[in-house]
Amino acid sequence: MNWQKLITPQRCGKESTGTAAFDGRNEYQKDFDRIVFSEAFRRLQNKTQVIPLPETDFIHTRLTHSIESSCVGRSLGHLCGVELKSLYKDELRDVSEYDIEALVAAACLSHDIGNPPFGHSGEDAISEYFRSSKAASFISRLNEKQKHDLQAFEGNAAGFRLLTNSYLHDTDRKGGLSLTYSTLGVFTKYPKESLPDLRKSGRVSQKKFGYFQADKEVFERTAEYLGLEYEEQSGSRIYRRHPLAFLVEAADDISYILVDFEDGYKLKLVSYDEIYTLLDSIVSRYTDTHRKEIEKIRNHDEKIGYLRSRAIGSLVQDTASAFLRNCEGILAGSYDKHLFAETIAFGELEQIRKTSVEKIYNSKPVIEIEAAGYVVLSGLLDAFLHAAFDHDKGNYGKKTRRLIPQRYLQVDKDDPDHDYKLILNITMYVGGMTDSYAVETYRKLSGISL
Repeated sequence: MNWQKLITPQRCGKESTGTAAFDGRNEYQKDFDRIVFSEAFRRLQNKTQVIPLPETDFIHTRLTHSIESSCVGRSLGHLCGVELKSLYKDELRDVSEYDIEALVAAACLSHDIGNPPFGHSGEDAISEYFRSSKAASFISRLNEKQKHDLQAFEGNAAGFRLLTNSYLHDTDRKGGLSLTYSTLGVFTKYPKESLPDLRKSGRVSQKKFGYFQADKEVFERTAEYLGLEYEEQSGSRIYRRHPLAFLVEAADDISYILVDFEDGYKLKLVSYDEIYTLLDSIVSRYTDTHRKEIEKIRNHDEKIGYLRSRAIGSLVQDTASAFLRNCEGILAGSYDKHLFAETIAFGELEQIRKTSVEKIYNSKPVIEIEAAGYVVLSGLLDAFLHAAFDHDKGNYGKKTRRLIPQRYLQVDKDDPDHDYKLILNITMYVGGMTDSYAVETYRKLSGISL
């Protein structure tokens, strides 16, 4: 792969238009701003990061996590960009380190934009519904890859669709948010379709999938513009990641591992001594200068915040170094694993993840609401799919159909993939709901509340 092709200002859906007049922003800063002002990004403020439907206002949502990840990504992008400019002078002669930092930040900002309500359990709930007998009649005419898109529903693929898809009912313009192909490439951590299932390959870029069958053409065009290399397996193209996607993944890892742990402490699921010991151990791997500063802090929460900040700063430097050490292997496709596994604090990070799974992600409050989420999402999908396909068979179906925005219902009747696209649209509608809106809609449709 070649950096000159990997970083391009060309925009999805605007292949034939000229370059816009300079307005003080580079093309990737424009991408960042387009994401910020999008409806899908705004809805992340009421989507689960750690605790679904939190009753407190001091823990993170998907929105705050995405913003923090973009800050970490921006730092990683700048540190690596400065060195990449030196290493690949000819290929990057027209690109600045500020382009690279903005590109990584934009991809980080949008990395969770496709996540459904109730966090990752929402993905499982949607997948489980489409594997159940309730959905059998709807998916019976779909091919295997289309079925797998739904039965192994993936928020990353939903995110790619949100960024690139334009609904016929709304506009004749193509390309969704019309982001640059580079931002779309860096966003796509899993550059493959849902089948073949390669989760056991040992390659981190193949443990999930990054686009639905409905968006395959858009992704392949993205890959062509960027010069992403691929190999054929079982009749499918398995692409290599855009190199900067490794930085997006690392920014997400650093942010969620440390900040979810801090949220667990604030919710009293993790003790002060436990979090202090682990965060102090991470920082101490890199320096001992923090000890004098922390002695000046009296409040326990402030001490934890200080240590978390120092830990993130140290991990950013270490991860940037790991990326640069492995850059040639990444470009060649021989390196395909988590960058944070290369850091000297990897042992502590793994201990934090293990503790978080045990004490936070599997805590009773989380499990109770996630279990309810299965009922909510299954109920919404069933009601809206019946309304979309059986709307002439009763007043309930007709009235329920009116609740579905027209953009999701308008599919060309002559399209050979009509059923698949309609099902996917309905799934995107439900998956795009916030946690509270999904619960409230389910309660109303079920007659629980009016």
